[in-house]
Amino acid sequence: MRGPIGLRISARRKATGTSQAALARAVGISPSYLNLIEANKRQVGGALVLRLAEQLGIDAAELTGEAEHRLIHELIEAFSDPALNGTGMGPDHARQLVATSPDIAQVIARLHRALVVAKSDGEAYSDRLRADPLLSQLLHQVLSGITAIRSGAEILESVPDLSVEERDRFLSSIGRETRSLGAVARNLIGQFDQTSHAGGFASARREVDDMIFAADNHFPELEVAAADLREAIDPSGALDEATMIRVLAERHDVRVQRSIQSGVGKAFGYDTNSRTLWFRNTVAFSTRRFQLARLFAELDCSDTLEEIAKSAQLSSLTARRGARRYLGSYLAGALLFPYDAFLANAQELRYDVDALSESYSASFEQIAHRLVTLRKPEASGLPFGFLRADPAGRLSKHFPLPGLLLPNSGHACPLWAIYSAFRMPDQVVRQVARFTDGSRFLFIAKAVSRRSSGFADQAQPHSILLVTDILHADSTVYGDGLNLGDARTDVRVGPTCRLCTRADCASRQEEPWAPGGEDAPPPLVPTL
Repeated sequence: MRGPIGLRISARRKATGTSQAALARAVGISPSYLNLIEANKRQVGGALVLRLAEQLGIDAAELTGEAEHRLIHELIEAFSDPALNGTGMGPDHARQLVATSPDIAQVIARLHRALVVAKSDGEAYSDRLRADPLLSQLLHQVLSGITAIRSGAEILESVPDLSVEERDRFLSSIGRETRSLGAVARNLIGQFDQTSHAGGFASARREVDDMIFAADNHFPELEVAAADLREAIDPSGALDEATMIRVLAERHDVRVQRSIQSGVGKAFGYDTNSRTLWFRNTVAFSTRRFQLARLFAELDCSDTLEEIAKSAQLSSLTARRGARRYLGSYLAGALLFPYDAFLANAQELRYDVDALSESYSASFEQIAHRLVTLRKPEASGLPFGFLRADPAGRLSKHFPLPGLLLPNSGHACPLWAIYSAFRMPDQVVRQVARFTDGSRFLFIAKAVSRRSSGFADQAQPHSILLVTDILHADSTVYGDGLNLGDARTDVRVGPTCRLCTRADCASRQEEPWAPGGEDAPPPLVPTL
């Protein structure tokens, strides 16, 4: 989906009093082509963006459209919400609003985020009240306590000839029940606080996403810090597990421990009190090395991480913690996979993730993460989007591409390769996906699983998805053997069922959204 770059060019040209013919002549294109660009019917990029920005007297970043793409997607998601059903607002309105009134568009997006969090809290409260046995038990205890107190009070009020001893006994019983009721009420409030915290976590994650998107998922200061750390760790360049363990002990008094059972339900963790980083014996080498690098980066560059998190103006402690954790992982990736060398290797191997994993003794997910951060303006890699899904299909990590609508949470289109990869674990699945607006993308997915530490330990798999525009497919090994010029074999997909306009899709899991609300088609009944 195209952002309103053309509308912005048109508005700026008119504001400067420049004619279409004059601007077209200045940037070296025909007036008819400029007319198509301003009508948002042609993509614009590369050197042409720089020439247009120079002639219009604005920063080229204002014409890239990445921020606008994301805001448009958020508005489309907001307009598809049942709360706005019947407003008639759709994609065209979203593009126009972002182009002409970006401040208002931001306000609508923020209000929708708040609505999503509020609805999530309400649904969680409702689910807890209906299904949580602990809450049910606590509520019964509240009712029982109130009944006991009321009974005692009624006896004291209605029986005038009670002895002093009997009256004291009833008063003691009322006091005891009151204290018990207070304790139950505190437990009940605590349960609701946990649910509220879950909603707050969802909101905090969106704030961290905003920080990542604003930086285009590239943090030059962390790249510099990683280079300095590598130089300080080992002049020879070796960055193996033994070196990391030694450096953690020497510089931060941290010891590393491996055992059969360490933390219940966890594969690794860090105990701040004893300054011990522990791993289960079954944790893979790639995971151990990455966690060693991340802990070292977080301890050695704490001030740098804190400064970046503060500059992002995150509103909550949860968001700041999430930002620091993400930035620590970014720094670990930059430490283990130096930018220039990694980019050269990726280009040489044509972005073969498994081959890069073998070269760097890293996991598929670690390599995919690093590929997404190769966004240095003067030396960038191919633009990739990134998604991760759990076995239930919920999306847990994402970094979108301009022009590709990725859902912020929940589930994506069931036809995406990220889900079909679960049927072929540890195998790369590729897919040419075509969206309703005609845009085409190459999807590269793989389902991976951590190793089990025993029969009772259920190692849950997760699926990783890399996405790039079909124009870049030939630059990857995953485009080999595909007839990229023939769209007849493309998989016809959407972003997610609610936002998809393919009303005839047999894989639809949710009723399609229609701007008119009441005229929306009825839900499809799957054929058994």
